[in-house]
Amino acid sequence: MTSSDPTRESWLVPLKALLADMDAAIGELYARRGISGVRPRFSMALIRLHHLGPLSVKALAAEVAVTHSAMSQTVSTMRREGLVESAPGEDARTRLIALTAKGAALVPFLEAEWRATEAAVAELDDELPYRVTQVIADMAAALRERPFVDRIEEQLPANGSAGHQACGVPDGVDEGPEPGDPESPAQRLRAER
Repeated sequence: MTSSDPTRESWLVPLKALLADMDAAIGELYARRGISGVRPRFSMALIRLHHLGPLSVKALAAEVAVTHSAMSQTVSTMRREGLVESAPGEDARTRLIALTAKGAALVPFLEAEWRATEAAVAELDDELPYRVTQVIADMAAALRERPFVDRIEEQLPANGSAGHQACGVPDGVDEGPEPGDPESPAQRLRAER
């Protein structure tokens, strides 16, 4: 029996799995070195805090290129592990995140691991018949020319077909709001369900 489940075939799933395997290998290195309570996703944040000093969650998220929500969760976990602490910021809504002595003591190892990881990736890149770093650069350049969202949209059926039906919006219902109307007909239809 053939499945119509589109998630059974993917270009992205193997890439995500490869990155997860590489991340797990870094975690295994930490365990081999007797470092507990530290996850690979902490390393950039801890290193940036070491070099930049206390930062708000928002600023740290921007430095590490993750969402505010993701960084907030990471900070909570790092705080539980005793790696960072927070203090009031300039206003009541802001908390500044700073390294604890335990977190600061890990930074030299994390910086060495970062450099070793980059060297290992470069070595791996050299072993391949094509340069993955070049593939990444070429893909990024192509996506600057024609954004990924546009490429996806071009692959979808035209309006009025599967896209609308999957959302419970009948064919012919306009998705755009009427002038002076804060909700579109489609949004009202979804809200009534």
